[in-house]
This record gives sequence, C-alpha cells and structure tokens, in this order.
Amino acid sequence: MKKAVEKILIIGPSWVGDMVLAQSLFKTLKLNKPNCIIDVAAPAWTLPLIERMPEVNKGIALPFKHGQFALFERIKFGRSLRNATYTQSIILTNSFKSAILPFAANIKQRTSFLGESRYGLINDIRLLDKTKLPRTVDRFIALGLETNAQLPINIPNPTLIANTQNALNALTKLGIAKPNNKILGLCPGAEYGEAKRWPAEYYAEVAREGLSKGWQVWLFGSEKDIPVTTSINALAKNQCLDLGGKTNLSEAIDLMSLCESVISNDSGLMHVAAALDKNLVAIYGSSNPQHTPPMSSKALVEYLGLECSPCFKRECPLGHLNCLKKITPNHINNQLHLQHVDSKQNT
Repeated sequence: MKKAVEKILIIGPSWVGDMVLAQSLFKTLKLNKPNCIIDVAAPAWTLPLIERMPEVNKGIALPFKHGQFALFERIKFGRSLRNATYTQSIILTNSFKSAILPFAANIKQRTSFLGESRYGLINDIRLLDKTKLPRTVDRFIALGLETNAQLPINIPNPTLIANTQNALNALTKLGIAKPNNKILGLCPGAEYGEAKRWPAEYYAEVAREGLSKGWQVWLFGSEKDIPVTTSINALAKNQCLDLGGKTNLSEAIDLMSLCESVISNDSGLMHVAAALDKNLVAIYGSSNPQHTPPMSSKALVEYLGLECSPCFKRECPLGHLNCLKKITPNHINNQLHLQHVDSKQNT
C-alpha cells in the first residue's frame, strides 16, 4: 500500500531574520522526508524570502495585522485550509494566537513548544531546554525531528536563490547603470533599536575607505532607516547609492546578491547576506551572537562580549554604547581586507 505523502504547514515567524533561519528547518525536513510537501503561512512581508526557498511548495500570506488577536478571523482562516489535508503543523512562534489557525484547520498533529499555555491547541508539545538548544535555528530544527531526537551534526545553512534579472530591473527603475566595480553593501539599520546599531559615522568611515579603493558602496534599509542611510551618504559626500526606503524586500535581496562584501548590524538583512553566501562582517551590540549567529562560513562576527553584554535592550541602559563604539572602523576595514584576500586565495 502506497504511503500517503506528508503535507506540513509551517506557521512561520514575523521577523525577516527568523524566517531566513527557518530555511534550515525546511532543508532538514526535506532531507529526512524527501517527498514531504511544505507550505509556510506567515505575514505577507516575508513571502519574498519564502519564494527564494526551493524547499517550500508555497507561501500563504496571513491577513492579520502585527500583534492582532483576531480570534474569529483566525478560526475562519484556519477552517478555509481544511481541504488542504495537512498531516502536521509546526508552529515556530510561541504566542497563543499563532496556534489557533492549525487547530481550526483540523490538522491532526500540531507540533510546537508550549509557549503561552497552549494546551489543547498544541497536541505535540516539545520541552524547550535552552541550554541544549541555545540558538534559534536549533529550536526550529528540533521541532522538525521526532521527540527527543538529537540535532543533526551538520545543520544545513540557509541558501536563498537570488534573481539577477530582478536586481537589474530594480537598478533600471532607479536610473542606475549595471555596476562594473565591486560593491560593498552596508546595512546600518536595526528595527529593534539603537543598541543594535553601529554608529552612522563609523559606517561612513568604512564607506569612504571602500570608495577610495574604487568600490561602489550601496546603503540598504527600509523606510525606517532613511535617516541613517541619508546621514551616512552625506558624510561620504553623497558618493554612495542610498537605497534606504527605495526598494522592497524582494529587490533588496536580489540587489544584495550583486555585492562582493556586506557589513551589517544584527538584523534581518544580516541573515539575508549570510544566506546569499556573501563575505559578511556582522556587528553585534546588545544582542547575543550565540543565539542568532549568521549561518555562513563566510561570516565574521564582531562582538566584544563586555561585562554588560548582552543586555538585549533597545537603548544602552548605561548610556555609553561601548559594546558598539569600541568596535572601530579601522578594525572593520582590516577585517574586510582579510576577507577579500581569503576570497581571492580560495578562487
């Protein structure tokens, strides 16, 4: 008798970085169950990431506003998925509301950590041991394994598939010619708060150094990052390509794929750069690189590990921001140079 194909609905995270890390789970599921079908339900803004993950059959845009409970709407949406006949749902988020949809969809096996006392909504409850599963990616993968199974020795890194033509179309829309020089991408934003942002004047110093070597410098960021990308560009005498607020996530991913190297705060775009296999310098301040490291062999993590770090605050509670200010532009420039030398030797 032919075994029925397993069809898995993932309730995905809302953060860009976490969605990138979730691809390691999708890859693990495909390695263990090659014929399984994976659909991912997540906020619409994450769909450009899902579209670049070949392991995923389709992305399902959730119509709920961020933080909205919307009980009846979630029940109705869940019921609309019953005909999809999912055999399992894996819920990557810990909120009560995120577990309503799989329950309403009548999915037999609903796997997650307990979260907000979700007894009944979750019927395959996993215990979260933060010492055994220190990283977000470890926790995601554990939910895709049998209960109490050991993590695989080699966890697959996220690998987003970029669209070069989409990148060139975005440049044309911006009135920019196809680049001939090497490109340094800078990601100075961090939606969480100032305590994760390396100073703008430091980014500007690195930008000036790159420009002096004949590189193009591209500044990536959302509309919220326009003030910082504008400031950096002004300090670099407006010689950078300021993409702050000028691209959607889809375009930003594909444009970043054209970069030789990327410098980034701990942010969603940092994880995008890692998943695009870019030479990456990832700068950590108030957050912990042991919890959400960039998943790439080409990534260098800059983290001072001061006595007050990681504090996980949005703003420095001590007022000095030493965890970031003591990482100097000169040091980052040296790291970039070493990466570039290593890349040339490995090609």
